[in-house]
Amino acid sequence: MSTLLAFWGTWFPTLLTGFVLSLKVTAVCLALGLPLGLLLALGVRSAGAVVHWISLAVVEIGRGAPALILLQFAYFGLPSAGLTLSSFTAASLALAWTTGAYTSEIIRAGIEAVPHGQREAALAAGLNQADTLWYVILPQGLRVAFPALLGFSILMLQATSLCFTIALPEVVSQAYMVGSNTFHYMPIFLLAALMFAVVCIPATICVSWLERRLGRHAA
Repeated sequence: MSTLLAFWGTWFPTLLTGFVLSLKVTAVCLALGLPLGLLLALGVRSAGAVVHWISLAVVEIGRGAPALILLQFAYFGLPSAGLTLSSFTAASLALAWTTGAYTSEIIRAGIEAVPHGQREAALAAGLNQADTLWYVILPQGLRVAFPALLGFSILMLQATSLCFTIALPEVVSQAYMVGSNTFHYMPIFLLAALMFAVVCIPATICVSWLERRLGRHAA
């Protein structure tokens, strides 16, 4: 046991550097993907055929293509079209597309969960369509969607482990490098898993608590 702890103590700073990079990629992809998801949700619900079908295509491609394929496309595919991205930029943009596609459906479900009477009441009170959406529908819809969005954010942190395939030195890449140098793969990957667990398990508990609290409040 002492040998394992000594090994972890030696390599923990290396993995911590990679884990911080994973958190940065997660933050950027959420900062880009959540607003994109809102726009796509509104676009899919749009009465305009062009906006509807373009938004739907972006959503379905983002949901249908695995995140790993989008990462490979952004990092290895775009250079053939004359656009070369760093591994961090490629990872952030590819995962932002995945985030936008999936969260658009979460947000759309939240919006559609708002009772139709809320819209009718707002229009009867003299609000126009835009104000009704902004001040009445969205606040209630996003409140319904918030626990699911938080849960998806946890999944995106875990998805950053795929970024080792495009040479991003995140935590899995660092763990693989340490394992290659020391041939102690199980201990180092166990440490990487524990680092994810320290963040993801409390976050998951928080999501469950929010769902129960919001459910009681709605009831």
